[in-house]
Amino acid sequence: MTDHHAGKTSTDNFEVLLSEEQIQSRITEMAAVISNDYRGKRPLLIGILKGAVIFLSDLIRNLTIPLEIDFIAVSSYGDATASSGVVRILKDLEQSIQGKDVLIVEDIVDTGLTLNYLVDNLSSRQPRTLKVVTLLDKPERRKVEFEPDYCGFHIPDRFVIGYGLDFGEDYRQLSDLRVLNQ
Repeated sequence: MTDHHAGKTSTDNFEVLLSEEQIQSRITEMAAVISNDYRGKRPLLIGILKGAVIFLSDLIRNLTIPLEIDFIAVSSYGDATASSGVVRILKDLEQSIQGKDVLIVEDIVDTGLTLNYLVDNLSSRQPRTLKVVTLLDKPERRKVEFEPDYCGFHIPDRFVIGYGLDFGEDYRQLSDLRVLNQ
């Protein structure tokens, strides 16, 4: 893969953890399972901005069921390296989820604090069902009991970039997932 973004976003110091082919293959598998699980339903997929946008886009293109999408943006308070678990909603949903089958689409689950908050918040809005689908899971980082309903990959506790995940807003455009070589 060639890096078309020169300058400060050089990717020389990163190694590929998951290739574009591995990611796309797994998303196809996940979409088949979700399509089967939601057959006869019209789920509302809620993408968590900004990181989940690319995953959500690829996921919905592989689903074979009718669906709706919406977005929510959240911010965790705390410093750049540690989440406090205090979450603020920056952009809320544009529609009611009451009585709907809702799938929260996240790029990565690590501490579980943000998603735990989001599941509690959205549950209070009375959806018919509420499940979480994530591309990546770092279970060693968990600070609260949390298990996504659908998971693409369990990954080691390393800082990852690419495929929607950023470092200082850089690297989201990479089609694979990479880790920093330290």
